Amino acid sequence: MRCYDEPIEVRHGLVAGQEAPHQFVWRDRLWLVTDVQTRWVESGAWWEGPAARELRGESRTADATGPPATTPWTALAEEPDLLAEKEVWRVLAAPGASSQPGVYELAHAAGTGEWRLRRVVD
Repeated sequence: MRCYDEPIEVRHGLVAGQEAPHQFVWRDRLWLVTDVQTRWVESGAWWEGPAARELRGESRTADATGPPATTPWTALAEEPDLLAEKEVWRVLAAPGASSQPGVYELAHAAGTGEWRLRRVVD
């Protein structure tokens, strides 16, 4: 398995009867998705955010903006990325009809709409 964290462009369509990433452009090359192996949703790293640190009794950093929260629970409610989610698709894809397909992990950030290629399993 090779790990990447590179931006990609994704086009949607029907794959095996479901709406899914149908094609993606990675490193100036078009990859065709032939099958979806699985799909899951990951939450953000909420335990690393300022609200979680405050709940553990750790002080905010000097560069934090805004006034400190009155209680840790207020800080939790104000944390914008607390529920940041990524939808991850593990797909079978190839750069052309005659090429050997491989397994690729594509991640979609719900908040920004950005797609990234995370892993290639060979």
